[in-house]
Amino acid sequence: MNEKPSTPDILFVTCGGTIDKIYFDAKGEYAVGPPQVAGLLEEANVAFCYEIVPVVRKDSLEMTAEDREAIRAVIAGQDCQRVVVTHGTDTMIQTALALKGEGMEGRTIVLTGSMQPARFRVSDAEFNLGAAAMAAQVLPPGVYVAMNGRVFDPERSRKNVAANRFEDL
Repeated sequence: MNEKPSTPDILFVTCGGTIDKIYFDAKGEYAVGPPQVAGLLEEANVAFCYEIVPVVRKDSLEMTAEDREAIRAVIAGQDCQRVVVTHGTDTMIQTALALKGEGMEGRTIVLTGSMQPARFRVSDAEFNLGAAAMAAQVLPPGVYVAMNGRVFDPERSRKNVAANRFEDL
């Protein structure tokens, strides 16, 4: 149901990360491929209108302050008040914190990603994207992280690398 109203229900901003990774061999050689959001939303048969805006295509460990400012500028330049940002998990918290504050008032911004690429047969990408889309529709304005079936405040959460999930501090 991706009819094009003047303002979409949800703006999806894509930044790369594992959710968009393409692996080439068993040695772990990969590249960040094209955004997977459109395919995931089509397969889910979502009943809301959306727009997808790619900003960067990077592993989150390669994200810079300039990349975060570009993400912020894209969001600020849109009328949509509900935003989902797909992002790599390693620096998702830093980007979430960078999206707080002036110019973001009145927006509900939810960052999400995956621990396994969306192209893998077994991946958390679909679940996390769905959780983020729902969170963006029901949470009050603010910046959040939706991972592992929970919604987190980026100021009080972290990625637990050993457990392969996000958790409260």
